[in-house]
Amino acid sequence: MRPVIVTDVPRPSPADLDALAPFGVATVHEALGRTGYLGPTLRPIQTGARIAGAAVTALCWPGDNLMIHAAIEQCTPGDVLVVTTTSSCTDGLFGELFATALQYRGVRGVITTTGVRDTAELRELGFPAWSAAVSAQGTVKATAGAVNVPITVGGQLVRPGDAVLADDDGVMVVARSSVPEALKAAQARVEKEEAARAAFRSGELGLDRYGMRPLLDKLGVQYVTAEEYARSGQ
Repeated sequence: MRPVIVTDVPRPSPADLDALAPFGVATVHEALGRTGYLGPTLRPIQTGARIAGAAVTALCWPGDNLMIHAAIEQCTPGDVLVVTTTSSCTDGLFGELFATALQYRGVRGVITTTGVRDTAELRELGFPAWSAAVSAQGTVKATAGAVNVPITVGGQLVRPGDAVLADDDGVMVVARSSVPEALKAAQARVEKEEAARAAFRSGELGLDRYGMRPLLDKLGVQYVTAEEYARSGQ
């Protein structure tokens, strides 16, 4: 790993990020062909937060949060800080003092594959955080890492300047160049789901709306009465 801090990273337009956030992770993930999800280990410490922002990445060594300090300087309004380590680490790399500094700079939240601490204070601040663990374990500031370089989270590549979405369902990434496509696809999915919602409210079944009865037949699924099932001994 080259110890480097990359500056002046291109970002999506603030208007596009603001438009993307309300769709939420599940909708955008599905709309883009079930891509970009960062995995089930990243969980929110709060409920009800829904954000989208430009990724500022910090690659740290386990148990060392030096590069988070360096990353804060590179953050601008509308960003989301995304932190990972060179190998697995659940120590509490992020806490309330970092959040205070980031909130001043207009950062919308933090995503970290490590642990966070001061969770009560983070909730009181209204600073959203998604992490792989909650841990009081402290850290050092001793080893150089990197800021605003591509990192891997949950098997997905997160590049600096990519759009990051996070809510109660988890976290996902959208490549910066794909944000306009994501907006169109998410809107189309919302409209499709609203039509389905209206149909279900009127009593239509998913089996019929989505044409799944032929699939059941193809898979050999049979309808039998309770008496027939009991007689079969199964």
